[in-house]
Amino acid sequence: MANINKEILFDESGDCSTEIQEQFEKNIDAFEQATWSQTFQVLVDSGIHLPAPDELADTELHAKLWEVINALALMGAYLEHTDHLSNRELYSLLWGDILLEETVIQSPSFTMDCHIDLIGSGSEEDNAIYLKYYASEDDRAFWVKEFPGEPVPVQKPLPFNRDRLLPKPDPEEKFGVH
Repeated sequence: MANINKEILFDESGDCSTEIQEQFEKNIDAFEQATWSQTFQVLVDSGIHLPAPDELADTELHAKLWEVINALALMGAYLEHTDHLSNRELYSLLWGDILLEETVIQSPSFTMDCHIDLIGSGSEEDNAIYLKYYASEDDRAFWVKEFPGEPVPVQKPLPFNRDRLLPKPDPEEKFGVH
């Protein structure tokens, strides 16, 4: 695995109240001191068995996928744009790639939501999947206008309907709103 540069730069707005600015600075300090690890290892250390995708029957795989999805949500990691993938394709992608990436591990002094957008890389492939399955007619028209001559795939219905069931972050919990 390549050495990952863990330096992240933050920009501050001059419009923030003192309270928000202080909280922002605390968050930066906590982030800089946070532990980095592979999510795969954190899940295993928490007692979740992660067998290879080809070791699981379809029914076992479905249950294991949701166990992983829910465990990720408990860690503050939320999946987005998964409806173009079968359960096996999604579990395989998580198991063989996404869960192996190093990420900040949350602690009582540092919590944040991590959104794992499966088509958010900006690659040609991700853009094509977005345009094919997720983009509205307005988004597709905007794409044609902004990128004339770029191919736009025929729009197709999503083959799966999982995203509506995925855990979502609770904004009230994160910002202390009650």
